[in-house]
Amino acid sequence: MDTIVILTGAGISAESGLGTFRDEGGLWAQHRIEDVATPEAFARNPTLVHQFYNARRRQARAAEPNAAHVALARLQANWPGQTLLVTQNVDGLHEKAGAEVLHMHGALAGALCAACDHRWDAPETMSETDTCPACDTSHTRPDIVWFGEMPYHMEHILEALHGCDLFVAIGTSGQVYPAAGFVEEARMAGAATVELNLRDSDMSHAFDTHIVGPASQTVPRWVEDMLSGK
Repeated sequence: MDTIVILTGAGISAESGLGTFRDEGGLWAQHRIEDVATPEAFARNPTLVHQFYNARRRQARAAEPNAAHVALARLQANWPGQTLLVTQNVDGLHEKAGAEVLHMHGALAGALCAACDHRWDAPETMSETDTCPACDTSHTRPDIVWFGEMPYHMEHILEALHGCDLFVAIGTSGQVYPAAGFVEEARMAGAATVELNLRDSDMSHAFDTHIVGPASQTVPRWVEDMLSGK
């Protein structure tokens, strides 16, 4: 298996203290998705949306990678073939662990101008009065792909899925498209498929192999098996 495509979701960062929008008691539990994670929400109440992502940004900057992030960085560094790591996460923990990753849903560390598409490093606190360093307009927003928007890097990701030997999904719910359909894309191209998750996802039935357990335990073991040729 020379070429591996790995997709990670919120489940891989849960053990670093970053909850998913399905967790009870976290930031997402305090807000409806429709109020903080859509273009319409930002147009309606930019102050609330900025406050929400400012809080998420502070959480992410304080968080540290766990053993699963570290293991994937090790696999990427030592696998003899190609390893493309794609994440739905916006927290930056893969980079902190030393991996190279495609952020299909953007990143909390980034800011975006809705007027000219200029991107720059986000300050810890953003507001609706911030101006773009390129065009000087106050149309700045988090560089996050919200519900209803097209994920980043899709052409690259689909090309990789159609040419990979192994597709692996880690910590994903199998509910959010287009990522939930990646396993079918890989299967149609003849790739083997593996899912590592805390529990069954909505797409578990589509994988050849399903490994259940906390990511900090299952991912390092799986990486060790891969690198040792088991």
